[in-house]
Amino acid sequence: MVMKLSTLYQLFLNCGTVTTDSRNCPQGSMFFALKGESFNGNLFAPQALAKGCAYVVIDEPVAEAETDERYIRVDDCLATLQALANYHRKALGTRVIGITGTNGKTTTKELIATVLSKSYRVLYTQGNLNNHIGVPLTLLRLTIEHDIAVVEMGANHPGEIKQLAEIAEPDFGIITNVGKAHLEGFGSFEGVIKTKSELYDYLRTKPNSVVFIHHENEYLMNRAQGLNRVEYGTADGLFVSGQVTGNSPYLAFEWRHNSTDPNRITTHLIGDYNFTNALAAVTIGRYLEVADEDINAALSNYIPQNNRSQLQQTADNTLIIDAYNANPTSMMAALQNFNQMKVQPKMVILGDMRELGKESLAEHQKVVDFLHQATFDQVILIGDQFTALQPNYTVYPDVQSFIATLAQQKPVGYTILIKGSNGIHLNAVVEYL
Repeated sequence: MVMKLSTLYQLFLNCGTVTTDSRNCPQGSMFFALKGESFNGNLFAPQALAKGCAYVVIDEPVAEAETDERYIRVDDCLATLQALANYHRKALGTRVIGITGTNGKTTTKELIATVLSKSYRVLYTQGNLNNHIGVPLTLLRLTIEHDIAVVEMGANHPGEIKQLAEIAEPDFGIITNVGKAHLEGFGSFEGVIKTKSELYDYLRTKPNSVVFIHHENEYLMNRAQGLNRVEYGTADGLFVSGQVTGNSPYLAFEWRHNSTDPNRITTHLIGDYNFTNALAAVTIGRYLEVADEDINAALSNYIPQNNRSQLQQTADNTLIIDAYNANPTSMMAALQNFNQMKVQPKMVILGDMRELGKESLAEHQKVVDFLHQATFDQVILIGDQFTALQPNYTVYPDVQSFIATLAQQKPVGYTILIKGSNGIHLNAVVEYL
C-alpha cells in the first residue's frame, strides 16, 4: 500500500535529512531510491539501511520490504521526492528567491546569499544542485531556523523551469540574462528565452510576487510586462543604478539607491560581465533592507571559487580560470573583457562549447573570428569542434595532448584566460601552468 504524503512527511521530520546516495547515508536519514539511465537506487535500498538510514523510499518490489517496515513503497520515487519538498516548503512558509538564467546564475546566487547573510539566516543552493533533483534536495534542507532561501534553477529543455518553480513556489524571482546555451535542447535562442521566462509565468500566478530585473535587458523587460518589477542597471532613476569604475583585473563599481550618494566597491571578481551579477545582489539586498555598509562589505570580501572567474597566481603565470562552463554568450563576454584588460603578454586557452546542436560549428567559428581581431599573444584551442574548423591557431583534440606539450614547453610570464565547457576538463591544465 502506498503511503500518504502527510504520513511520509512526519517520518521525514523525524529523520531530519534525506539522501539519494547509498554511499552517503547519515545516521537516521531517509533514502530515496532514484533511478537513472545507468543506475537503479532500488537495488541499493538494503545497503542504505545497513549504513544507517532510518527509512528507504522505493518504487519497485524489494524482497525485504514485505517484512521490514523501514521500506516505504511509493509509485515514483522522484515524483515523491519533489512532492515532499513542495509540502515541506509550504509547511515552513519560508520566503524563497528563485533564480535562473543562461549565464551567471550560480555566481549571482552566491553573491545574493552572501549579501543577505549579513541580516538573515539564509539557505541557498549548494554548488550547482539546480535541477529536478537538486531543487527538491535544497528545499528539504530548510529548517525553521532559516529566514529566506535562495534557490537556483537550471534547465536545458522547455518546461523544466516551470516544473522547478511549481516545486519551489518562489515569492521573488530573478533571471540573470538569456543567451545561447543548450541550443541542442532548447532548439533556438527563442526557446531559451521562453523557457527561462517560465519563472515569470509562475510569478504571475502568485499574489504579491516581486521580480528583480536588469533594466537594459530588452528580452527580459519584454517578457516581464505586468509583473511587480524592481529594476537595476546603469540608467538614472532605477531602484539601484551603477557603473563600472575599474577592471584591472578585479571588477570595481559604484552603485546608488534611488539617486542617493554612491557606494564604491572593489570586488574579487574577474570581468566586467560580473557587474550585473553584483548589481543584482545589491538590489535584492537593498530591497530586503540590508544596510548599505553590509552590502558593500559582503561583496568586497566575497572570493569566487569552483573555477568561476578565479584569479590564481602560480610561480610562472597569472591565471584567470573560468573553466566550469561555456556557451557563445559567456565565451564572447570573457574574451572581450580579457582583450580590454591592461596586462601583457596575454594567452588564451579555450575549450569547446558543448550542447550547441546544429549551431555548434557556426558558433565556434564566431569565436575564431573574434580571435583574429583580438590582441592576444598566444592562442590555444582544444576540442573536436575547434579541431574541425582547422583554424590558423595551435589546436589540440583534447586536454591530455595539450598537457603533454606543456610538460616540454611551458609558458612563463603570461596572464592566461582558461575558458571552456566543463566536459573539456580544462581545469586539469592549471597545475601545469
